[in-house]
Amino acid sequence: MMDNEPVEGIQLLAFNFVNRLVLRKFEEASLEFDESMKAVFNAEKLGETWEKYVHDAGSLIQILPVKTAEMDGYTVVLIQCEFQILKIDVQVVFNRQDQISGLSFTPKNAVYNPPSYVDDESFNEFEVTVGSGAWKLPGILTIPNGKGPFKCVVLVHGSGPNDLDETIGPNKPFKDLAWGFASNGIAVLRYDKRTFAHSKELTPEVVQKMTVKEEVVDDAILALKILEENDLIDSKSVFVLGHSLGATLTPRINENYDKICGLIIMAGFTRSLEDVIFDQFHYIYSLSGNITADQMEDLENLKQKVEHAKGELPETTLATDLPLNIPVDYWKDLHNYDPLKTIEKLKSSVLILQGGRDYQVSSEKDFKEWKRVLNQSNRATFKLFPKLNHFFITGEGRSNPEEYMEEGHVDEEVIETICSWIKAHDC
Repeated sequence: MMDNEPVEGIQLLAFNFVNRLVLRKFEEASLEFDESMKAVFNAEKLGETWEKYVHDAGSLIQILPVKTAEMDGYTVVLIQCEFQILKIDVQVVFNRQDQISGLSFTPKNAVYNPPSYVDDESFNEFEVTVGSGAWKLPGILTIPNGKGPFKCVVLVHGSGPNDLDETIGPNKPFKDLAWGFASNGIAVLRYDKRTFAHSKELTPEVVQKMTVKEEVVDDAILALKILEENDLIDSKSVFVLGHSLGATLTPRINENYDKICGLIIMAGFTRSLEDVIFDQFHYIYSLSGNITADQMEDLENLKQKVEHAKGELPETTLATDLPLNIPVDYWKDLHNYDPLKTIEKLKSSVLILQGGRDYQVSSEKDFKEWKRVLNQSNRATFKLFPKLNHFFITGEGRSNPEEYMEEGHVDEEVIETICSWIKAHDC
């Protein structure tokens, strides 16, 4: 099923898990899940999801571990399943107890089906490099047809290792945004996140000292800088669009780079990360309608770590005593940054968008706070989309992690809202 390369440690755990899927041992495979996964992804759903992806894949040729990355207290292992007809990337996320905390499937040979609002003959794409040296990143600049110069948007990812499309399961929200904007005459720059492109270089020593400055902010600024001398880009009309953690950090990016025309905040949280994490776990555990004794114990342990994270945090604090086992420097850096106070000091125009079905970032606790701080400002615009989830994809009922595995696209109204706002703002 694979070549002669030895598979050890966490890669072996991921390989064995995927092998159980291939053998249809879904009950056995689901025993590897942590409590949050068990709450939303039982053996039956696991089997249904796997069968959906492999139904037309043909016979299995090999299973190959290809990549391992450590970030935010988790280990992410990418396993490639090569079938006769297509390849499927299985991303398995482990917590520090070697339990599976996340899972996604991405068909590599599957054709991207552009949403109806995309005109793929109205633009061209060019490979670019963001930054230089050891941490340089591959990127894509999407340029509308025509003379230019064009207004441009730089896309900034959410948490975790993300590729330039912010791929999650079969969905590519950043590709939707890039192609949707370019179809409306707006250029877009997107790039692989450092934690995705350089997973091999992220040794435990590097991760121990990494903060959002290195993970997100520095590379976003480098991306902005490569647009300064591009004749096809209107350097006075460059916008930053952040999603999730990237959205929370857009004011900080603007604070460190003042040539930004406007900020687009999509599902940005205003609360402390530890509180956001706790609420996410509590929500997932509550989906079944009955929180189990084991889940209650998990929540109590997490609550203690949340309280610990809110303390003084000396350098000797162990990551295992903090939420998601994220190292102390990361927490201290976040605690020294207040997105609301920062955005109050800025002069840039701001568009703040929120999905009403988003369980990861709250319309009541986060979106409402952006509005409270900026509602009296004529430079801020707000819009809530009641039926959209965290990735601004339409759904019904209570949102859950499983729906991220269903193919969808960023809602057309979101594209229209952002494009109209950008076209109406000149700097």
